[in-house]
Amino acid sequence: MTTRLVLVCHGATSATRRAAFPADEPLEHPAPVPDPPRADLVLCAPHTRCRQTAAALGLTPHQDDGLRDRDYGAWRGRTLDEVTASDPAAVHAWLTDPAAAPHGGESTQDLLARVGGWLDALPRDHHRIVAITTPAVIKAAVVRAIAGTPASFWRIDVPPLSRTELSGRAMSWTLRIPVSR
Repeated sequence: MTTRLVLVCHGATSATRRAAFPADEPLEHPAPVPDPPRADLVLCAPHTRCRQTAAALGLTPHQDDGLRDRDYGAWRGRTLDEVTASDPAAVHAWLTDPAAAPHGGESTQDLLARVGGWLDALPRDHHRIVAITTPAVIKAAVVRAIAGTPASFWRIDVPPLSRTELSGRAMSWTLRIPVSR
């Protein structure tokens, strides 16, 4: 059975507004309520901002730890400019070496493998799955779907409340551009 996976990015937080590495902050303002996507199964990352986004969409999700955000380690709560000013070599390594995790968190390589494993393990008995998660997880899922390289991860932008659609099954995903209505 082909699965349609709709990845919904959480709403804006103080971290997204400041361009900071996220912690577990709540939504900055109540999320606007767009039309909720149809789903046979709704999954949600364990973060406050993701649960609040699901609630704003009127969805009752199952928590899925496989959707958890990238671990930003010691950089959590700090802006990229702050981290770059204090440790430019670590930031350069993190942005250019997929295996680097100089901040004590999760490397791009590890994130891509984790999210790829999550995609491959999705239940096969649901036609339409909605997953509310973070930009990093959505970017990793897109890289997997298009068989991109780890460097591709840095060329994808996922804004708050955006929807990204994938269709397929384990080991064979396709990025689907939704039709505007």
